[in-house]
Amino acid sequence: MKLELSTPVSVISRVGKNIASRLKRLGIETVYDLIFYYPFRWEDLSKIYKIADLRAGELVTIKGQLQIIKSRRSPVKKKLLTEGLVADPTGSIKVIWFNQPFLTKVLNPGDELYLSGKVAFDRYTLQLVNPVYEKAKKQETTHTARLVPIYPLTENLTQKQIRFLIKESLPAVSLVADFLPAVIIEDFDLIDLSTALKQIHFPRNQKSLAQAVKRLKFNELFLFQLQVLMSKIEHDSSRAELIKFYEVQTKEFVDQLPFKLTNDQRRAGWAIISDLQKTKPMNRLLEGEVGSGKTVVAVIALLNVFLNNQQSVLMAPTEILAAQHYKNISNLFRGVDLKIALLTRSQALINGQASTKKRILNQIKSGAIQVVIGTHALIQEKIEFNNLALAIIDEQHRFGVSQRRLLKEKSGNPQTVPHLLSMTATPIPRSLALALYGDLDLSVIRELPKERKKIVTKVVEPSGRLAVYQFIREQIQAGRQAFVICPLIDPSDKLGVKAVTQEYDRLKKDIFPDLEIGMLHGKLKPAVKEEIMADFLARKSDILVATSVVEVGVDVANASIMLIEGAERFGLAQLHQFRGRVGRSLHQSYCFLFTENENEKTKARLQALVTAKDGFELAEYDLKFRGPGEIYGIRQSGWLDFRIAQLTDYQIIGETKKAAEIVISSSPDLKKYPALRQKTEQFIQSIHWE
Repeated sequence: MKLELSTPVSVISRVGKNIASRLKRLGIETVYDLIFYYPFRWEDLSKIYKIADLRAGELVTIKGQLQIIKSRRSPVKKKLLTEGLVADPTGSIKVIWFNQPFLTKVLNPGDELYLSGKVAFDRYTLQLVNPVYEKAKKQETTHTARLVPIYPLTENLTQKQIRFLIKESLPAVSLVADFLPAVIIEDFDLIDLSTALKQIHFPRNQKSLAQAVKRLKFNELFLFQLQVLMSKIEHDSSRAELIKFYEVQTKEFVDQLPFKLTNDQRRAGWAIISDLQKTKPMNRLLEGEVGSGKTVVAVIALLNVFLNNQQSVLMAPTEILAAQHYKNISNLFRGVDLKIALLTRSQALINGQASTKKRILNQIKSGAIQVVIGTHALIQEKIEFNNLALAIIDEQHRFGVSQRRLLKEKSGNPQTVPHLLSMTATPIPRSLALALYGDLDLSVIRELPKERKKIVTKVVEPSGRLAVYQFIREQIQAGRQAFVICPLIDPSDKLGVKAVTQEYDRLKKDIFPDLEIGMLHGKLKPAVKEEIMADFLARKSDILVATSVVEVGVDVANASIMLIEGAERFGLAQLHQFRGRVGRSLHQSYCFLFTENENEKTKARLQALVTAKDGFELAEYDLKFRGPGEIYGIRQSGWLDFRIAQLTDYQIIGETKKAAEIVISSSPDLKKYPALRQKTEQFIQSIHWE
């Protein structure tokens, strides 16, 4: 059967309905998906050991002849054992498989075999237990005697099954179009795509593997760099409204604030004001420690845009965060005569009063509403501005070409684009930020307000669990609330949700039967999640048991305790984000890290959370020891949907930056490279929104 890239996996030989549904859990539905499902590591089983040289505890491959094979039940536990004896010219070794009686029908005395596995020591002799085997007469091995690929799996799917299916699919690699221009392949010494795709799965040797890894990382990072460069060129060639700085009114506004701005806030605020006074559109990322006061810096920009008789929009990732911004910004603007609207799926407000969606949209179009707050999906609505001069995007790390075009189309002035300010509470080390955001200017707020109390953080041994529960009870009796976070253990989400459900039941029945407990996880519908979070905000529940879906930036001023189960499973930057959910008021707050892991390295890593000055220091630590995916809490999600590239591949990032510049300088609209143009359009469309 001739395979196409779109051929469903279910028609490949030996794939039943059950295996097809398990593959679907991994996002594999077609031959194309199989080809691009990369291993996460490779086991080097290529060295063939002599039986006489084997040592207990080693992972080895041997080649020998099967002398005898038979099955029997063990006398003690009645387990079904299949035992064999394998010999090479230097000696023989006993081989044992558990619960695989069919092997006596598959393997026969006299068969030449490759066997790969760990050497164990029985009371008297060495043996191989449950080794992977292949018959040596095969031209090329798949599971032994080579660099063997190891893939991420899901329940009831084996490495052997997935290797078999990928091997069956590999003839179709010739159908994958190579979008990289020939000049780039040659200049940067890259192998062709077909070879890379074959070698990433079944490499001939370490050199072939390194070449394949480089080529596939290059592909991903090149597309990313090309999009950044195109975005920058389009942005730089655009014109924005010049926003005059109203110094006197701004000073009056800052003086009446109930707190004093920190030096970092002043610096960031001035950088933004300076950007707004140019006709070149601002494109700035404002990074701030959790609770460092990014919002008030954004409000100073909103004020000046309003004083220039222009409109602004602020977009957040969730309805709860949008509502929170609306409440905070409305409070800061008390005494300023402007109209501010909240527009989300479930809420429509103008200056705190309920309205209709239609009325708000009409007033935005007429210019009567000066500041609009909503979710990231806001600009996909039927919204038209009168004179949009500033767009602020919260927790959206990549605002791409297509989104900017959309903003321009809806801004009310076809001649200009809005100034763009992105905000994030995710601490991103400068080296990483420069690699990622070459098209953005960067402002950082590290200082916390003087009145903010340091959160007491403790790594808790299993023996201290009951004392922590007692402490939580006392805090709740004093009127506070608590978060309990459980890790997502399995990539399929199954085990993670189950863990949260179990913890919720345990706390409800055995630990706090008299308290109100809520539960939040990623499998719930968005509206249900919003409702549970809103109940917690309204103090209808005392404890919220949740997975890592707890919103970045959600402000529950009354929550003073963050308890994290399986803390070692999270990156430090993510733990810092969780911790930032508490300590947002004058109450002393606490963060308890529970771990069952006795590993010294794990303990040292968690201790860094106790001692580090801030999230930036932690992010540097994570980048060094665990990789960049941890800074975002999960692997690079959304626009950074890399399958193989790492954000610390600085050398390849540098090369792809140069490559993107070469391509754009020779053909700015990519007409010279039709395959690349098509691929780039697909890439831009695939960038996630929420």
